[in-house]
Amino acid sequence: MIKPDAVANGYAGGIISKIIEAGFRISAMKLTALSPERASQFYAVHKARPFYNDLVKYMSSGPIIAAILEKENAVNDFRKLIGDTDPFKAAPGTIRNLYAKSIDANAIHGSDSDANADIEANFFFSVTERF
Repeated sequence: MIKPDAVANGYAGGIISKIIEAGFRISAMKLTALSPERASQFYAVHKARPFYNDLVKYMSSGPIIAAILEKENAVNDFRKLIGDTDPFKAAPGTIRNLYAKSIDANAIHGSDSDANADIEANFFFSVTERF
């Protein structure tokens, strides 16, 4: 998911280019927005964390681009491509190193497991919306 800060700053095209150049196939993609309720559902796993309310507010602050990406070893390869959550610790050339402003406004979300990738894909896309 390309987050609101990256969409607002015009970075979506560059981010999508990096994803394609890294060998991922996009099987679904859409520009959408999360209401506070939907953002709360998506990030429910973090509900007890001190940053939860700010995260929900931020993720519902503007448009996002949701996508399903495919590739052998997709989750691990994507985590490497996006870089550390803190863009100042992210390796040079990673998406967060190039496009993120801060640990909070870090440009992009990537699933942390195959199971969560399935859950997150189903959150945004029906089966008929996938190619």
